[in-house]
Amino acid sequence: MVYYGQTSCEQDTERYLDVVKYVFSSYRKEVPLVINTMGWVKGEGLLLLIDIIRLLSPSHIVQMDVYDWKAMAPLTPEYVHLTPGLYTKGKQQSKCKQLGMNVAESWKSLEGEGDASIPEFKLLYVHPEFPRAGIAGEARVHSGILRDMAILGYLGQLQYPDIGVVLPLHSLVPYQVPFSAVAVRVIHTDVAPTNIMYALNASWVGLCRIPDEIRCHTEGPVLLTQTPVCDCLGFGIVRGVDMEKKLYHILTPVPPENLRQVNCLLLGNVSIPNCVFVGQQGIEGEIPYVTSDYNYSILGSGKLKKKHFKRREYTFECDYT
Repeated sequence: MVYYGQTSCEQDTERYLDVVKYVFSSYRKEVPLVINTMGWVKGEGLLLLIDIIRLLSPSHIVQMDVYDWKAMAPLTPEYVHLTPGLYTKGKQQSKCKQLGMNVAESWKSLEGEGDASIPEFKLLYVHPEFPRAGIAGEARVHSGILRDMAILGYLGQLQYPDIGVVLPLHSLVPYQVPFSAVAVRVIHTDVAPTNIMYALNASWVGLCRIPDEIRCHTEGPVLLTQTPVCDCLGFGIVRGVDMEKKLYHILTPVPPENLRQVNCLLLGNVSIPNCVFVGQQGIEGEIPYVTSDYNYSILGSGKLKKKHFKRREYTFECDYT
């Protein structure tokens, strides 16, 4: 498992392909493999999908014949063979992008294979019979709801099943992790080193393992200059940072034997559900990490547009607070 850290790969397609290759390298062909591709199949998303097909060489492709299927050509072997991808070229086609040396080297063998012969796979069309299949915009809303529910379900593993009550997160004892024990990297944006702790506090992080040894030459946090593609062993919440004792306070259901392998915290653009902050029981006065007094003129901030809430007709209670 690799923590990509974003809900869309549009801003960093190169890293997305690196992640796909890294995960696929662990596949042992003794068992069947089902690959669930993402729903971005227009523009560069379609070109990226062609790259992935060339990279993974599937035996079958299932293509959904849905509401707006005419916007996407049938992914026949001939189409995949002739059409240039985002980083690979089709037969008798010039490169669609000028690549840097690192990407070009990475894809050199793949491009050669793509030009050799028409890929061999069987294309299967499926026409969903359920209503509103393929309606633009709805998938994004539903995936957001499901993502929040998945995070809440994951946090539910922190609860004690034998006591019969749900404990608020602030009543659970976190792990204390020294600054020197883990390296830190913000995946989705550039953050000044002086602001890393502000970004990390009260955030959802991937608990990862990098092959390099962590070397700390100062008393401050260990900061990575590049985002690694590495194993992710689970997730956690940084519920506090002790600057005096140089400790991260982390809540996670990952077993201690696995936590011993963790030496990297990756912070992405996946947020903790709002109800985790506003639904904490036993809090009087101001809620930690929540404020209505905020300066929206700060670069990078902004109010959420109302259109994001238009179709949120389904609500659910947050039991894991």
